[in-house]
Amino acid sequence: MKNMFLSRIIIIFLFLCVSVLNAAEPFVTFISADAKLPLVTPQNRSFSIWCDDAEHRGVLLAVRNLQTDFEKVTTVKPELSNIAGKEVRIIIGSFDKSPLIRQLVKTGKLDGKELRGKNEKYIITTLHAPLEGLQGDVLLIAGSDKRGTIYGIYELSKQIGISPWYWWLDVPPVKHQAIYIKEGVYTDGEPAVKYRGIFINDEWPCMGGWTTEKFGGFNSKMYVHVYELLLRLKANFLWPAMWSAAFYADDPMNSPLADEMGIIIGTSHHEPMARNHQEYARNRKLYGEWNYQRNKEGVERFFREGIKRMNGKEEVITIAMRGDGDAPMGPDTDTHLLEDIVKGQRKIIADVTGKPACKTPQLWALYSEVLEYYDKGMKIPDDVMILLCDDNWGNVRRLPDLKDKRHPGGYGMYYHVDLHGAPRAYQWLNMTQIQHMWEQLYLTYSYGVDKMWILNVGDLKPNEFPVDFFLNMAWNPGHLTADNLQEYTCSFCKQQFGDNYAVEAARILNLYCKYAARVTAEMLDSQTYNLSSGEFKAVTDEFLALEAHAYRQFMTLPEELKDTYKELILFPVQAMANLYEMYYAVAMNHKLASEGDPRANEWADRVEYCFRYDAELCYDYNNNIAGGKWNHLMDQTHIGYTSWDEPKGGNIMPEIIRVDVSAYKPGGYEYKEKGGVVVMEAERFAECTQGNKTEWTVIPDLGRTLSGLSLMPYTQPVTGASLTYRMKLNSEMKNIRVRLILDSTLPFIKGGHSYAISLDGGKEQIVNYNSEMTWANCYTKMYPAGAARLIESVVDFSNVNLKEGIHALIIRPLSPAIVLHKIIIDCGSDEVSRLNLQESPYRKVTH
Repeated sequence: MKNMFLSRIIIIFLFLCVSVLNAAEPFVTFISADAKLPLVTPQNRSFSIWCDDAEHRGVLLAVRNLQTDFEKVTTVKPELSNIAGKEVRIIIGSFDKSPLIRQLVKTGKLDGKELRGKNEKYIITTLHAPLEGLQGDVLLIAGSDKRGTIYGIYELSKQIGISPWYWWLDVPPVKHQAIYIKEGVYTDGEPAVKYRGIFINDEWPCMGGWTTEKFGGFNSKMYVHVYELLLRLKANFLWPAMWSAAFYADDPMNSPLADEMGIIIGTSHHEPMARNHQEYARNRKLYGEWNYQRNKEGVERFFREGIKRMNGKEEVITIAMRGDGDAPMGPDTDTHLLEDIVKGQRKIIADVTGKPACKTPQLWALYSEVLEYYDKGMKIPDDVMILLCDDNWGNVRRLPDLKDKRHPGGYGMYYHVDLHGAPRAYQWLNMTQIQHMWEQLYLTYSYGVDKMWILNVGDLKPNEFPVDFFLNMAWNPGHLTADNLQEYTCSFCKQQFGDNYAVEAARILNLYCKYAARVTAEMLDSQTYNLSSGEFKAVTDEFLALEAHAYRQFMTLPEELKDTYKELILFPVQAMANLYEMYYAVAMNHKLASEGDPRANEWADRVEYCFRYDAELCYDYNNNIAGGKWNHLMDQTHIGYTSWDEPKGGNIMPEIIRVDVSAYKPGGYEYKEKGGVVVMEAERFAECTQGNKTEWTVIPDLGRTLSGLSLMPYTQPVTGASLTYRMKLNSEMKNIRVRLILDSTLPFIKGGHSYAISLDGGKEQIVNYNSEMTWANCYTKMYPAGAARLIESVVDFSNVNLKEGIHALIIRPLSPAIVLHKIIIDCGSDEVSRLNLQESPYRKVTH
């Protein structure tokens, strides 16, 4: 009954997950009893898609992808037809282009009001023999425009079992023998934000190295995959890569292909007038100095060429101007100069297009210091969109004043999940928590910023999860709330991994984002967390535990899901867990080395191991995932930053300190009271005497905490041997209780084992701690001690008052083979603990 209950809970949770990710209700089913229209069945393995030749070319491209998607899912590839036939089961068309859709509206089979004048909306429904030549029921996908139709096509692809991330995350198709369509009318409505897209940026060495190797550069062979991903995610806008690439010039097909497929191209915040900065950088002699005051003619010639090249394509023009190479224009905020530049740009736009400038979409990006121009009263034309920005870290800098008149051109938001800049770049892994993104975008939308949302995604991989979230929220901010963010994560994981693995994968992914967002990988170092309080160990242990959970799930996955899981979850978790472990090891190495403790060398070894393992993980990602498909995507430097910029020679291993073991002298430790308790590890004594033929010997890792300490060899007399522990009290302590944690040595000598103990040279107490561990007491004494692997011996000094200051505890063994683990001194403040992990501050004293 319990298992059945849990199964029902998981099923309900997964159902909720689907509703969060899909704004449109599910209309695809794989069960005939729930359906109206069979598309593919075990008996019927063929059908046709009817789409008119007059349709938008981008729609026809999407239809061809739909054919391939059906083949991946069912092995059935539907035919593409431009005439009616008995095999037609799907009709696809755009209200603004398709004769089929106009005919359906004319005959009353489709309500034109649902599409006429709408933006990027689709309708999916079943109709019975709606046109002459058709028999039975057919599925209709009708869009208000090109993108509306494309989004409807890809919604069907997604619901039959093709993830929008199938190419970028290597998600295998979900196989089905039969696909049916439910009765009803399904739509996602219109998008809440008009322009929704991404900015590929900071793309070297990773994405640049990858696309150069795989495609020969930032060309249309690569961008076709970007365009398709954006359309499958219901996005429509792109700022292309620009560090060393010139989108328009490097491949003449880049821009036409985007326009054909339905992606609106713009240029980044510092690339005005549909020109890439590299186009200028490569031709400085041709155009002259990048200075509007001193070289207006050359700069405006550069601008004019960009507008001419648009040639009627659907683009958004970035206007205004920054300094050369995305730098400030100068030390002063010269608003009048910028206003003059914009006037000149808008005149060029009007002259070249033959239309008023207000007829061409434009934006003014208030990025970085440009926001100061706006705050000082810079005039922005009414029709120009104001693109606001975050602080590069996902925190919105400025929003419209709700009391002011709304700017007619509307507002946009430029947001980041990647940065190459101060105070330190973060480019290696996803460091964004969607909860924070949701809160800031909820704020953004609440203040009327709905004209454009664009996300700086860096190399795109491995920021797949926040990209997905951002674009889904841009379509419909209202369907995501503070209460269903984990459901969204679950639905995202269900889309990539299926029902069986979604809940656990979502839990791990959510925790990864939470842990990673605490500090970026590039800003993490050995000083980030408090070592002495246990904070550093706690956060490191959290990541290491998460790695164990991720690897455990990875090992349960079918082989076809393992590449996807590595890319999205396992690699980031492993990489960050290893980075935390490395920096924790650095902190421990430095701490122990400062005390002259030879164990510093063990931590130094660990640092070296983790540094090597980091390289091995990145190599595995580059060369083994998906057969090396993503080589170079993990080339980003992330260890050894000393400024905002990365070390130019690659990762630099943190400095480690090695202790000369030959010069090490045991002892010299002094402990400090902490909350009325002093906790001392046995091997960290202040002084010791060895005896005639014996030596105090540390047994590393024995017991529950640090080690065991015993006088060896056991066959020699213990006469003359002692241990002294020194402690500094902050206040007076009365009614002292001393707890000795010893190994579970049984009384193999007659009468058992004893030790002598005293405080500050006072009267010794003789304690026999194991004489009762005999068969007569096997259940009450002997077996419990053996099972616990230790014996706790308690000594009360009820008549001793320890004043503030330095005090000494002396222990003398009176029997051989006494193994001491730990000593705890308190006056009733110590908490019950099985492992006794608590630790007092201590220092190594040099005498």
